[in-house]
Amino acid sequence: MKGNTVFFRSSPSIVTSAAVGGKMEGDGPMSACFDKINEDPYFSCETFEQGESKLLKEAVLHALDKGSLTPEGIDVMFGGDLLDQCVGTTYGIKDLDIPYLGIYGACSTVTEGVLLSSLFVDGGYADRALAVTSSHFCAAERQYRLPLGYGGQRTPTSQYTATAAGALVVSAERLPPYVRAATVGRVVDMGVKDAANMGAAMAPAAYASLSQFFKDSELRPEFFDAIVTGDLGKVGSRLLCELFERDGVDIRSLHRDCGTMLYSFEEQDVHAGASGAGCAASMLCGYFVPRLRSGEFKNILFAATGALLSPTVNAQGESIPAISHTVWLSFDAGNVPDIRFERKEPL
Repeated sequence: MKGNTVFFRSSPSIVTSAAVGGKMEGDGPMSACFDKINEDPYFSCETFEQGESKLLKEAVLHALDKGSLTPEGIDVMFGGDLLDQCVGTTYGIKDLDIPYLGIYGACSTVTEGVLLSSLFVDGGYADRALAVTSSHFCAAERQYRLPLGYGGQRTPTSQYTATAAGALVVSAERLPPYVRAATVGRVVDMGVKDAANMGAAMAPAAYASLSQFFKDSELRPEFFDAIVTGDLGKVGSRLLCELFERDGVDIRSLHRDCGTMLYSFEEQDVHAGASGAGCAASMLCGYFVPRLRSGEFKNILFAATGALLSPTVNAQGESIPAISHTVWLSFDAGNVPDIRFERKEPL
């Protein structure tokens, strides 16, 4: 580990991935990236929360099927969502009988899952590790904001929580794309208190994580085909670019944001864009991983972002801390000089 960044010795491979979405995702410009679209927000269940669990399980099963894998072939699973106690995940995977570690990073959860899966595989503790993340618009609105029936007006800076899930399997197999490195983020709190302006709260965390990666790796932004953030939306994306411009770095031509990709601003009422843990997860698994596998992208940085708040602390007047973890994904297992940091043996 150098600084906050782990450079993986074996460059673990993402061997399969899948994305599942809801009606809004199916109506958007990225509909072709989803393995399955569900028109029913309940997913044929009795509650939205049960529906999210089914959504997440579908993503896992699709990923396994696409990789000709079974649950028995997975050594460990990392999963999380936005609901209290991560019940969307635990109820979704409880029948799969896979060793499970629950994780939470709000909308950054997918990169935390990729990071931990890669650590287990690179360290020889697992041959195959699965990472899965989901969110559900109706379930998240009920928990974080107001009942849907209330009909409250959303502000221009607000974002629309994706009803989506993404799952992927990290393996020791030698197939692109590869996970070359991962930067563990720090909690960043710039004092933003507006829960309807997640982009402003999360942009500094994305900047901190990406800047740390560039420092630790000594790679420059132009080395990458794309610098991707999770769900900063219009507001956060603009702020991130401005933060880099203070350092004399222009990333505007490289920057892609899942929150501005998932929906159509002209045809869908999403205000500042998409959010939710399933936003970055579905775009990573359904859009970016397949394009890395085909070689369309050679190297990307993927930095999902999460706002670490709850309705209780927000009502108490607390500001909103945020977190972002960055992963370097590559078509090549070793296409730049070796920059790994060798740990010295203890005296």
